[in-house]
Amino acid sequence: MKATEPRTIEGEFYHVKVKPGEIPEYALIPGDPDRVLKIARFLEEGRELSYHREFRVWVGKTSGIPLCACSTGIGSPSTAIAIEELARAGARTFIRVGSTGAIQPEIDVGDLVISVAAVRLEGTSKSYVIDGYPAYADYEVTLALIEAAESLNLKYHVGVTATTDSFYLGQSRPGYGGYMWSYPEKLLEDLQKMRVLNFDMESSTIFTLAAIYNLKAGSVCVVFANRVKDTFEVKGEEDAIKTAIEAVKILEEWRELKEKKGKKYFYPSLLTKK
Repeated sequence: MKATEPRTIEGEFYHVKVKPGEIPEYALIPGDPDRVLKIARFLEEGRELSYHREFRVWVGKTSGIPLCACSTGIGSPSTAIAIEELARAGARTFIRVGSTGAIQPEIDVGDLVISVAAVRLEGTSKSYVIDGYPAYADYEVTLALIEAAESLNLKYHVGVTATTDSFYLGQSRPGYGGYMWSYPEKLLEDLQKMRVLNFDMESSTIFTLAAIYNLKAGSVCVVFANRVKDTFEVKGEEDAIKTAIEAVKILEEWRELKEKKGKKYFYPSLLTKK
């Protein structure tokens, strides 16, 4: 075994415990291992493939399309591990199915946020690219998520996310004993002025790795908190799951259409051209 690409004796990648070829093209990547089980309720022929540390992996199908769900844990470091190993095992399109905190007043708890890009306030992506490199979602995945949310008649918002390493001070929450300093104290207000919609802890790393590895990635998160209104409620999780699964079906339809038309990229009039 090589230390540069650690695997088990059985040939599984060390962290997610899957082998090359065991993961289908489409991968839904929530943070919470319990959310994988909630995704699994919507899968045909679903089965658990592995569960090691924060990485719970299920495989199954939706409308006959193979896909997997793999939890990434909290934050960008473990998320990067999941993407590295899932890509090696076969995944090519990643959709984050997460929860988030909104920082704009018009976004309600239970709404969805579909990210087109993310501010890189985490450290993991800096191991991969220079500071000025943009973290952006794949446009086809983003369009598919929008179409999915529309078809399900869900309330959603589209815009920029800020990804942090810290849930507390990194997202302008006070630390233990009320500790605060100038940067986090002003961060929330500054991001609001920049029209950033929400905080999360994974999207910018997902987008960055997908871009440099020529993969596709998108993100749909349900709002559990609104920082402006100081409200919090766990609701709408199933809406995010349904949106991601529906987006997979849409993406597969578009892929078949592109192949039929001999096109590399999807564009709207492709749906009407004969």
